Amino acid sequence: MTRTIPRPLDALTSFKLKVSLIVGVVLVVASVVFWIGAGWQFRYALVAALVMSLVAVQVLAHGMTSPLREMTSAAKAMARGDYSTRVRATSRDEVGQLAAAFNTMSHDLEAADTYRRELIGNVSHELKTPIAALRAVLENMVDGVTVPDRTSLELALRQTERLGDLVTELLDLSRLEGGVLPLRPESFAVGSFLDEVTVEYACVRADVDPADLTVTADRSRLTQVVTNLVENAVRHAPAGSEVTVSARATSAGLHLEVADAGPGIAPEERLSVFDRFTRGGATDGSTGLGLAIARWATELHGGTIEVLDHSPGCRIRVTVPHA
Repeated sequence: MTRTIPRPLDALTSFKLKVSLIVGVVLVVASVVFWIGAGWQFRYALVAALVMSLVAVQVLAHGMTSPLREMTSAAKAMARGDYSTRVRATSRDEVGQLAAAFNTMSHDLEAADTYRRELIGNVSHELKTPIAALRAVLENMVDGVTVPDRTSLELALRQTERLGDLVTELLDLSRLEGGVLPLRPESFAVGSFLDEVTVEYACVRADVDPADLTVTADRSRLTQVVTNLVENAVRHAPAGSEVTVSARATSAGLHLEVADAGPGIAPEERLSVFDRFTRGGATDGSTGLGLAIARWATELHGGTIEVLDHSPGCRIRVTVPHA
């Protein structure tokens, strides 16, 4: 059975008052001891010292407890949805460490709240376009403006497929970020793997060195990486140009590079291009989630993904470390 430690000062609502009370009790006890054996002149001096000590304790306790009062105010602001308030953390004691931890928590909560708001806005925007297009097609059919011929039905089907792709990508990204997709590594040949992934793209050429190169990785997750990179490259490559997928064995692991001859990515956008819903200026109807999924799937393997200097066009390198 756990023994309950008494807390006689819990009834007090001020930490500063508690500190002052503790110091005051110590001073009073010491004063009583000296009072008994001291003369009147010394007793007056002792009373004055006691009063000055209590005032000094109040002043110092006020500074010690100010971070606690700031945290209380900031916590109340968080309850109202304001995560921007920070606490001044200058002391090196436990209160200062608590203030620093509180600021870190505030920053993380603010980032999570910003991500939630942006995600809702971006998803709403992405869903609005295909839904509006699909609604227009169906309304025209119902009103008799257009007949439900093959062309109209194919248009409606494309919009429906776009909605399905968006929902699938959102679910994949949510699972990847939530860590609910455990890696299932296996050893497989890189050459045959790239041939399977790129078989539907006539403009894609695979280059593997050495030809019998193998890798140990999660085949499904690596398929997501290569598929999204290839789709992004094909989307931006000029008509009639070639997209190259190269694989090399290095001391750091497997290097996978996807290169195209498109407009490329500006240096200032090479980090943000892997963020959710970032299209890099593209207006082709892409969801802006492909590169984000590629980054998360790569990081699940402990690897890295980066945009390299390449002219003309764009070259993205994925590094999968040795198992």
